[in-house]
Amino acid sequence: MRSLTFLLLVLAALVVQSTALNFMLIYGIKPDLVLVLVILNGFLRGTREGAFLGFAGGILQDLVGGGYFGMHALTNMAAGYLAGLGEGRLYRDNRVIAAGLTWICTLLAQLIFYLLLVLVRVHVPLFIALVHIIVPVSFYNALVVLVIYGFYYRSHRRGLLSGGEF
Repeated sequence: MRSLTFLLLVLAALVVQSTALNFMLIYGIKPDLVLVLVILNGFLRGTREGAFLGFAGGILQDLVGGGYFGMHALTNMAAGYLAGLGEGRLYRDNRVIAAGLTWICTLLAQLIFYLLLVLVRVHVPLFIALVHIIVPVSFYNALVVLVIYGFYYRSHRRGLLSGGEF
């Protein structure tokens, strides 16, 4: 039940990300809501579920978004796994810690995405990518987590996202 709820949440995030967030651009940048959900899920559930749901969410993002198939799946899987490493090590009740972890995981996921683009011969200068895309998206995702983390954490503890293993 929880996996279905999470996938429906990812689909809703994809719809919001591809429609309403186009009107909330800051310097041409919008948050990656699917990546935010994957990071939060990994942080609260561990590496295994973070990587699995990161891959599933990334596949959905690749299907909807177009582009090179599998790029979001790989980067979201890595981000979910990385966030899951903080599950038993970091204090989960603090939204600032969750935002900091989101900033780090988003930064690393975006760098992995950049490296994958280089492997398929899409060349963007690293400085331009860092200044205009990678760092701003990382900050924007961290700001989103500051706003939604309380709701997500409560749902994880005793709401729709609570429950046992997948």
